[in-house]
Amino acid sequence: MSVLQEIKAGIVPVVDLIYPPRCPLCGDGMAAQDGLCASCWSELVIPGEPCCASCQRPFDSEHIESGAICAPCLADPPRHAGIAAATLYNDASRKLVLAFKHGGRIALAAMLARLIAARVPQRHEPWMIIPVPLHRWRLWRRGFNQSALLAGELAKRIDGDLAVDALVRTRHTPLLGGLGKKQRKQALAGAIALSGAGRVRVAGRDILLVDDVLTSGSTSDACVSVLHQAGARSVTIACFSRVLDEAIAPRGPRINETPGAEAPGVT
Repeated sequence: MSVLQEIKAGIVPVVDLIYPPRCPLCGDGMAAQDGLCASCWSELVIPGEPCCASCQRPFDSEHIESGAICAPCLADPPRHAGIAAATLYNDASRKLVLAFKHGGRIALAAMLARLIAARVPQRHEPWMIIPVPLHRWRLWRRGFNQSALLAGELAKRIDGDLAVDALVRTRHTPLLGGLGKKQRKQALAGAIALSGAGRVRVAGRDILLVDDVLTSGSTSDACVSVLHQAGARSVTIACFSRVLDEAIAPRGPRINETPGAEAPGVT
């Protein structure tokens, strides 16, 4: 055990005494500060097999041949190399994202990243891990980039090369909720670019693009295009929760419709 681990092991009982561990979703007491209670764990929906070989969209039938492609990917083949989503967006995942993103519960980043890491394809070469960027004004208002926090925690778990500043938002974009596909594309045109450091590091690498919630895919598509133009070998999208209304729909409002919360827009 390292010195840091020994210090952490000595501090944990004190922290637990002052702040008894509680489930971040329901508030029930727990044995440790990490994770959810058994009841809330069961409410998360983890994507499984069978799924689309291109985007990992779950199929609603078990009688699907390996390598099958879903209808949306056949109609409009994606430029990304796959989607590694920890959960499907429902009431439980929505509450976690709201607590993390708008409730200031940044300590949840470690748990959310651990769930994402379990879905990321293993490889011999290290991933280059890049978060979806925030514009500086939104970063100033929120105080942190939730995608960057997830990317940092994810890099620890899969031993990836973190490039937190590789992508930048060159201008503030409007919230995309309610806009059509063409309007979203226009709103994002030229809004995402590579930084000077990113331009040097991206070429020839397999990229893991990290976001908290994948909704329409407009923002991630813009990021993928920029990374491919810079010579990235492949770009896989990793997120905590993926919105698939045809698979499962939360009972409450969408995350960007929550009264009193800063709307995150559609990614």
